[in-house]
Amino acid sequence: MQPRTPPKPRAVIFDWDNTLVNTWPIIHGALEATFTAFGQKPWTFEETKGRVRRSMRDSFPELFGEGWEKASEVYQQHYRATHLDMLEALPGAEDVLRWLKQEGLYSVVVSNKKGVNLRREVVKLGWGPLFDHVVGSDDAARDKPHADPVHLALSRGKFAPGADIWFIGDSEIDLECAQATGCTSILFGDVAGEGHEPHRLHYRGFPYLLHLQDHAETLALLKSAAQQKA
Repeated sequence: MQPRTPPKPRAVIFDWDNTLVNTWPIIHGALEATFTAFGQKPWTFEETKGRVRRSMRDSFPELFGEGWEKASEVYQQHYRATHLDMLEALPGAEDVLRWLKQEGLYSVVVSNKKGVNLRREVVKLGWGPLFDHVVGSDDAARDKPHADPVHLALSRGKFAPGADIWFIGDSEIDLECAQATGCTSILFGDVAGEGHEPHRLHYRGFPYLLHLQDHAETLALLKSAAQQKA
């Protein structure tokens, strides 16, 4: 099955972690410290990559029960101790964002990372001027995969979600959120393994229009789409 060409975008929504930046080592280190503090066996690095999807307020109650709020404090302490020093942009991500800015396309982040941490990372990379809105966990009434943060992110530009809004992310949570809002879902990055059915254009049960391996492909796709007639 060949993927369809996405519609010419009015706006682009990006996930943050491991879509625009590499944060797996930071997330894994903070989770390892939290599991250890609560007497639980830490996940392996691969388990972290396979399991971290939902926001803390949605996932920690299941992981830590009634003590989840204390666990979140421990996690945040360890995460914030290292994240700005260890943060690194994925290759080509800034080129994509600068091209979008140059073309005047509305560009936003919708992440399940705590909003305060997310915005600190955006500032650290000097990317604040490249986004029209940055929405993290707790900024909206509910987090991804619910539609609330997408509506919030698009509200500043007075956009309604639709097929001409691209949603680029690396997990099924992003695909589910795109599906819930009617945006065009684009899977990003190395997602080979369990749950990926490229012949069906499905990842962990959720459909996507096409799969981009890296940001060289992202930029090429955007430039190609920009040449479409309105």
